[in-house]
Amino acid sequence: MTITTKIFGEISVEDDKIIHFPGGIIGFPDLTDFTMIHDEEDGVASIHWLQSIQEPAFAMPVIDPLIVKEDYSPDVDEELLKPLGELTEDETLVLVTLSVPQDLTKMTVNLKGPIIINSGNRKACQAIIDGDEYKVKFPIYDILQARKAGE
Repeated sequence: MTITTKIFGEISVEDDKIIHFPGGIIGFPDLTDFTMIHDEEDGVASIHWLQSIQEPAFAMPVIDPLIVKEDYSPDVDEELLKPLGELTEDETLVLVTLSVPQDLTKMTVNLKGPIIINSGNRKACQAIIDGDEYKVKFPIYDILQARKAGE
């Protein structure tokens, strides 16, 4: 299928590249189908985009949380994960949403609301982590700059 997106223009999406969120995502329960787009300019290894299939103007920047918090290991309610089917370590992808304001030094990730994807069957959900261990707005600018300088 072909969709016209706000950020990437017209893109082709193969059926086997569609990620289905049975319950939608937080704040957008009607958006259930997404595809993953890599932003080549920012580097394939770090920032990706979850592009909505139903709403072409909606795309969320996401990142592997281990890039900014090496010990990230949230405890996710097993009931929430059941609709994703059997999750194996090799087929489980965890991402967090990225917030990029005009002032890049205030860039944050949401460690409290990870996105869990079963890459085997392409089903996904967004979880809310209980407790105070992880922040909704975890600052990452300095972490990314340090990683960039070290590479």
